[in-house]
Amino acid sequence: MTPPVFAHGNLRLYVLALLEERPRHGYELIQALSDRFGGTYSPSAGTIYPRLAKLEEEGLVTKSTDGRKTVYEITDAGRAELESRRHELDAIEDDLTDSVRRLADGVRAEVNDAMRSLRAELASAAREAKRAATSTPASATSGGTASSESNRAVHEADIVLNEFRQQLRTDLRTHAHRGRIGPESITLLKARLAQVRADVLATLAER
Repeated sequence: MTPPVFAHGNLRLYVLALLEERPRHGYELIQALSDRFGGTYSPSAGTIYPRLAKLEEEGLVTKSTDGRKTVYEITDAGRAELESRRHELDAIEDDLTDSVRRLADGVRAEVNDAMRSLRAELASAAREAKRAATSTPASATSGGTASSESNRAVHEADIVLNEFRQQLRTDLRTHAHRGRIGPESITLLKARLAQVRADVLATLAER
């Protein structure tokens, strides 16, 4: 279903804007729309091609054959309509930016939660190591060394996690600006972070 941002006539306007950038074939238009909306909206061929046919009928685009592909190009009449409705296109872009920003904020929140959880697990492991060291007098010296090493490891892990979070935040902002963050990115991030946490906890359990 077309999202609310595409009110009546707005999708054809956005298609014209994409063709103003450069000629494209139908699949390229579908992919460009998906990219602009961070994967949250990907129109079907049954949505795009009838609109292209209508735009051609109205003289706003022309089509030509490039091998087995049909390439669409905006006409002067299409550019004139686009220019007369530029304010509507700006409003669509503003809504798009807000949508992608909210998606990026959601990804950052997921990362922050995962980082906090992993740090808590590492800190808990360090506390367990310290308690084990203090409860075994016969091995006080070696236990104290183990506790020190555990605390140092937690500190180093915290540094690594903070660096990862900062770098990912920068990457997300960059790609959010380009409209390239989709739900699949969040799903992948959750799965990979969950796997990292499981792997780390497995190594802790072996010690």
